[in-house]
Amino acid sequence: MSDIDQINAQILHELQRDGRVSMTELGERVGLSASACQRRVQELERTGVIKGYRAVIDPAVRGGGFATLLAVGLSSHDRQSQLIFERAVARAPQVRECHNITGTVEYILRIEVADIEAYKRFHTEVIGAIEVVKTLTTYVIMSSPKDERA
Repeated sequence: MSDIDQINAQILHELQRDGRVSMTELGERVGLSASACQRRVQELERTGVIKGYRAVIDPAVRGGGFATLLAVGLSSHDRQSQLIFERAVARAPQVRECHNITGTVEYILRIEVADIEAYKRFHTEVIGAIEVVKTLTTYVIMSSPKDERA
């Protein structure tokens, strides 16, 4: 793994803000030449610190203007139940994120759909149809004052 010194930390911060920034601009922002900056970025990529780059797409344009967090409890805490659930979730395009967590439930999902009716169908026909699901608690996202997902 590459050392995360202060300059690498600055590079990572800038790339999280704008992954398409030119090496010249990035170098200016962190106080390096474009070539020195390029070498550091390549090393961060090679060592897996930077795993990739993504486009941030407006969910409303993609038909996902209604977003929720969904807490999911399973009927059993064994690995087989987790695999059944995770495979089903992987096939559901409405699930934008899936996190296995600790606490009173096993998973937190971020769901993006067009509207409340689409969510109701997803809740009943997709998540509700998974045999190992025991409890569901929906949290409607009203706004996201800070969202650093890329």
